Amino acid sequence: MFTGIVQGKFRVIDIEEKPDLKTVVVGLSEKLTTGLRIGASVSVAGVCLSVTGIEENNVLFDAMSETLKKTTLGNLPVGSIVNVERSARVGDEIGGHRVSGHVIGTAEIIKIAESENNKAVTFECDRDWMKYIMDKGFVALDGCSLTVTAPDQKSGQFTVWFIPETMKTTTFGDKQVGDKVNLEIDPETQVIVETVERVLKQK
Repeated sequence: MFTGIVQGKFRVIDIEEKPDLKTVVVGLSEKLTTGLRIGASVSVAGVCLSVTGIEENNVLFDAMSETLKKTTLGNLPVGSIVNVERSARVGDEIGGHRVSGHVIGTAEIIKIAESENNKAVTFECDRDWMKYIMDKGFVALDGCSLTVTAPDQKSGQFTVWFIPETMKTTTFGDKQVGDKVNLEIDPETQVIVETVERVLKQK
């Protein structure tokens, strides 16, 4: 489990392509590699990946074909900067919301409106997912816990406002129109919506 509070943005320093598998090497800080073990879960661009190798501060992750198809990792080039968060520990403060790293798909940036201290970004996703995306509800985008505003069920669009700190500490400070991000819906909202749908269908 993750909190959706990104701990830093780091560079992809190597990618090894294999049949239906991609090994991604990310150069992390000493702080984030301290105590890290093989098999540990780490959120990379919002995707929960298991550590498969550690070479000093360079950490290796394997992404399988299903992950590559559903997320931005399938087209991730060497040199990319990605958001990273290590899994939460018992007793950690949950500053965002409960995030699993189980990405449902991608959302595309279609509009960016900037002012001196704010950045409003409008995203578009599959309209079937909009029933889980509600005004003032939570989503995780590239691993960031964010609050939704102005969701439009018909267009599949919703907007998120970013404060300067989030833009500085995550990759969203450099995102442009046309960029795609990994989308994870709030699992509690999904359970409620699908339970209500199932009960109404049975009636």
